[in-house]
Amino acid sequence: MDPKQRFHRHFHESVAVVEDQIVQLESVSAVAGERQEAIDHVLAGIAQIQNSVSDAADYTPSYDRRQYAQTVKSLHDKLNETITRVRPKSRFQFRRSIDDGVHVDMGAPENDPRLNPGSLSRKTGRTTGSAVDEGDDTIGELPMGTTAAAGRDYNLELSQPGASGIRKPSFSTASNIGISNQKGLHIILPSSASRATASGSLINLRGCIVDMSVPTLQGKPFPGLSLKGISNSLIVTGRVSGPVHITDVVDSILVVIARQVRIHDCSNVDVYLHCGSHPIIEDCTGMRFAPLPESYMTGEESTTENQWDRVDDFKWLKAGHSPNWTTLSDDQTLGDEVWTKVVPGLPGASVEETLRRVGLPRE
Repeated sequence: MDPKQRFHRHFHESVAVVEDQIVQLESVSAVAGERQEAIDHVLAGIAQIQNSVSDAADYTPSYDRRQYAQTVKSLHDKLNETITRVRPKSRFQFRRSIDDGVHVDMGAPENDPRLNPGSLSRKTGRTTGSAVDEGDDTIGELPMGTTAAAGRDYNLELSQPGASGIRKPSFSTASNIGISNQKGLHIILPSSASRATASGSLINLRGCIVDMSVPTLQGKPFPGLSLKGISNSLIVTGRVSGPVHITDVVDSILVVIARQVRIHDCSNVDVYLHCGSHPIIEDCTGMRFAPLPESYMTGEESTTENQWDRVDDFKWLKAGHSPNWTTLSDDQTLGDEVWTKVVPGLPGASVEETLRRVGLPRE
């Protein structure tokens, strides 16, 4: 496949991911700034798409670039329409630096958003003076436990010393699951957390084991899930009906079931995956993929195609296989006993001992 065709496919896959994120905004809670965080994530995705069009200017014809620019404009419009719908009292408006009626070739140097200080920035994924919200919702801190309105801070409870080595936060009074800023914990979500699957996020975890599979087996899947800032950890995400966004994860093992997976700025991560579309990586190194372990398979996964090994590297447009990812051979994957006995917690085993049994931390 030549670079022009490869970029065309990657562009439309990226657009599909962002469109799905925009649709999911309506199901994201406004508590603790979660909705604003999701909006910022969409803005970052649009910025990356616009920047990728500029990067591909050397080998894409001007007609194609005009079509790409029109598609980016439509993403802006869809985002504004959705924000108006979910926050009718807010005067949020995404102000484009491109006039509505004028086509601007993003491949031209003078219009490259990275060279224009008033446009979208690759580094921040935000806009300069472009996202204005005069309503009550502001850009808040990352979710610290999305249950403040219910009077419980599950993250605070998790951080307290406990008699049991395994923590099982109920999230029974929450609509969302947010676990953040934890170190050295073994967390297994019980079935009571099935009421809290409106959205999910795992942020800033070090040396942790988190198993979120039980609530989504007995209840609804997460519509979307975000993993960010995770190191030397084992994460089992459970079922996700929409996209999973994985950012800044290093030296870890992930088990993911999702319709879409987008991975950014990650290194040395093993991903055991069931994915309904091509997994996408960007700015990643040392990624290794394997199919979902049988112990996490349900009837739904058994009857749908798994595209776990059809990985697209958005930063590798050359011919040939990307050096940034590979697949795990059978003798490199973890055995069924690990998933059925070790991950649920062996009697008396510490978090460190359990992580060592799965090969973490990396040597």
